[in-house]
Amino acid sequence: MKRFPEHQQNAKIHRTRDTTALSRLALLLFCGLVLAGGFVFAAKQHFAAVHYGYEHENLRNERKKLIEENQRLALEKERATAPDKLEPAARRLGLKPARPGQIGNKPQMNADKR
Repeated sequence: MKRFPEHQQNAKIHRTRDTTALSRLALLLFCGLVLAGGFVFAAKQHFAAVHYGYEHENLRNERKKLIEENQRLALEKERATAPDKLEPAARRLGLKPARPGQIGNKPQMNADKR
């Protein structure tokens, strides 16, 4: 039993154009670009934060080293300027201890030079 004839005349079907399809595709493309741009921006921010984190850690280590060196130099300065080290060095240079009359007295100027 044949239900369909072998040669049937089909009429051409004319579909109406969907005029909003192009605008929907443009909107979808725009939303996709905004979303991708957001991801790129977030990735850039993340990598910048990681870079600044490494830089901050390097600066923290450098600061720690500089503080240690400053403490070492301050201790070395205290050792070098200790009175028990300065007195022999001054004697080798020919300096003598101050006499009581030398401390606290200002030199007097002549009355005619004032």
